[in-house]
Amino acid sequence: MGDKSSIEWTDATWNPVTGCSKVSPGCKNCYAERLAFRLRAMGNPRYSNGFEVTLHPDQLLLPLKWKSPRKIFVNSMSDLFHESVPDDFIRQAFDVMTKAHWHVFQILTKRAERLERLAPRLLWPENVWQGVSVESSEYTWRIAHLQKVPAAVRFISVEPLVGPIPRLPLKGISWVIVGGESGPRYRQVDRVWVRGIRDQCIRAGVPFFFKQWGGFTSKSGGRRLDGRNWSEMPLIHLQQVSQA
Repeated sequence: MGDKSSIEWTDATWNPVTGCSKVSPGCKNCYAERLAFRLRAMGNPRYSNGFEVTLHPDQLLLPLKWKSPRKIFVNSMSDLFHESVPDDFIRQAFDVMTKAHWHVFQILTKRAERLERLAPRLLWPENVWQGVSVESSEYTWRIAHLQKVPAAVRFISVEPLVGPIPRLPLKGISWVIVGGESGPRYRQVDRVWVRGIRDQCIRAGVPFFFKQWGGFTSKSGGRRLDGRNWSEMPLIHLQQVSQA
C-alpha cells in the first residue's frame, strides 16, 4: 500500500483511514480485512487496531509528496464514507485531492446514502472520480445515489460479482469495473454474468474494465474475456493523458 499498486486499474493507494465494517454480501470475504490482520500480526503499527476504523491524520498530505502524476485509489483498506469517519476528516481528504491536481483520485464506497448527503458540502474537481461498489442486482440502488453526485467521473465497481445484474443503471456513468472474488473462500463468478454486464456497457457506450476472474489468488484465473483483455478507461482520463 503506497506509491505503487498491483491493482490493474490504478497506480497507487492512499489510506488516510484503515478499517471498516461489513454492510452487504460483497463484504463477506473482504480482502482488506484479511490483509489488515496479517499486517497486525507482522507488527505493522498502522494496523494495531486490526480492522477497526482508524484515522491516520499524518497520512493526509502524502499525495502532495508524490510529484509524478498517477491514479490513486483512495482508502483501499477502508471506506472514506464509513459512518465512523468524521465529516471534517472527509473534507480534509477532499481538500488534499483538490490541491494535488496532477493526480487522479479514485474513491469507492458502499455507503452511497452518506456520499449523496455529504456531496454538496465537498469540493469536486475534475481529478476526483467517485464510484460505488455493487455486487449484485440487489444493490444497484447505490447507483441512484451516485448519479446525484457532481463528480466529473462517476463509476461502478462490480467486484466481487456474486450474482447476475441484468439491468445495470448506466445513465451518467463514465466507467464500469467488473471482477470475480479472490481468496481462500472465494465465490465462483459466472461468465454469463460478466458478459451480460459487458454487453450492457457496449450498448450504452460506457468504458468496460474486466479486472479478474478471481480464485484462490487474484491472479489465479487471469483476466481475459472472450479472447482479449478489457481495459477501457473513462474518456476524461484519455484526454488528461494526452494533455500531460
